[in-house]
Amino acid sequence: MYHYLFRLNRLYDKARIKWDDLEFTDIDLKKLLIPLMIENLLTSFMGMADSMMVTRVGSEAISAVSLTDSLNTLVIQMFSAIATGGTIICSQYLGSKNNQKANSAAQQIILSVLVISLTVSFFSEMFNAGILRLIFGQVDEAVMTNSETYFRLTAASFPFIGLYQVGAAFYRAGGNSKFPMKISVISNLFNIIGNFTFIFIFRWGVFGAALSTLMSRIFSAVVIMISLRRPSQPIVIRHYLIKPDIEMIKRVLFIGIPSGIENSMFQFGKLAIQSSVSTLGTTAIAAQAMTIIFENVNGIAAIAVGMGLMTVTGQTLGAGKTEEAKYYIVKHMRIGDYVIIASCLMTFALCKPVMWLAGMEQESAAMCFNMMIYITVVKCLIWVPSFIIPYGLRSAGDVSYTMMVSSLSMWLTRVALTTVLIRFMGFGPIAVWYGMSLDWLVRGLFYIHRFMGTKWLRHQLI
Repeated sequence: MYHYLFRLNRLYDKARIKWDDLEFTDIDLKKLLIPLMIENLLTSFMGMADSMMVTRVGSEAISAVSLTDSLNTLVIQMFSAIATGGTIICSQYLGSKNNQKANSAAQQIILSVLVISLTVSFFSEMFNAGILRLIFGQVDEAVMTNSETYFRLTAASFPFIGLYQVGAAFYRAGGNSKFPMKISVISNLFNIIGNFTFIFIFRWGVFGAALSTLMSRIFSAVVIMISLRRPSQPIVIRHYLIKPDIEMIKRVLFIGIPSGIENSMFQFGKLAIQSSVSTLGTTAIAAQAMTIIFENVNGIAAIAVGMGLMTVTGQTLGAGKTEEAKYYIVKHMRIGDYVIIASCLMTFALCKPVMWLAGMEQESAAMCFNMMIYITVVKCLIWVPSFIIPYGLRSAGDVSYTMMVSSLSMWLTRVALTTVLIRFMGFGPIAVWYGMSLDWLVRGLFYIHRFMGTKWLRHQLI
């Protein structure tokens, strides 16, 4: 741990000395990052409110939503990987003042997402119960029935969330994160209203929660696709009959595929962990489900800092300004430090009131609170390098390295330690967070080492 913090401090010192006299591109970080943080925070808080409503239905309901969402996240991360590729390619083209190529890339990204999302949605609907039983094995029958219902409706939303993610990525690539924030806020408010109506008035339970999610995602996709037709922005999509451009698709997938594999390996690892947690019973599953929600909330604003970094680094590298790109990576890490400390403390202060409002069972709430104590301390110390730096590396095209480090660290540290502690040593769900903190520490050290070298800058994307 000391060596880790020493290297991180050295990196910050190097930034102050080496880049004091540079003249920088005019990039308004506040204008870019604040809407991203607001969007991500509100989305997480809305997700927490959703879970509180579902918890009121019962432990079987929140367990079903938690299990199914871990599978849904795997699919959504695949779309996120393509959106990442789109953000980086479009940012670099915009940084090099080639708006025509940026628009061409955006069209091919939309075509790719549509084909992939419709295919995944079709197979998810066809093999609903089989997929759930294959991944989660034998769980409580009531939990499985609710999971099948929730998965059927949320799988229908895959094409819409895919279109929204890439559409939002196009706006962010041009430095406009405010407009996607507005759409996301309105969509999440609709989701909350829908959940309240369907769960507490119509008494539709898990079906109501899933229906509300589907409707809010349709709204987001329709609004952002229509908005992309407006000519007063860097990226404009006016035609939906898109002819495939294999060369451009290859460029996007050069980033998208490794990022997709990285995200998939990450989510498969989380599914493996969830499979171990599911053996601990409904009380532990419910405690872990609420802890995951809290942990997502306390990190989501800092994730927004990394998302903003992709745009900034992409534009500076597209303009050929490598030293400026390095500076902005370090600057975003420092911002990430402040953000993660503030958000962790805020979430910790809220966790007991939220659990009380959600009506969690006393044993589950006690488990959850103990896990939050550990997460709050450890995350403030070691989280930032393991997540902020790789956004910068990916923006330079160093996607194979981040894929290997993330995948190997996930399976050899987080999954391995958690599995051993739960299945062979009798630990409860706290084992998940022991494994996670080791994963953060290992990947952070690798990313710091990579960034302080030069290999990550030897890639040509455009």
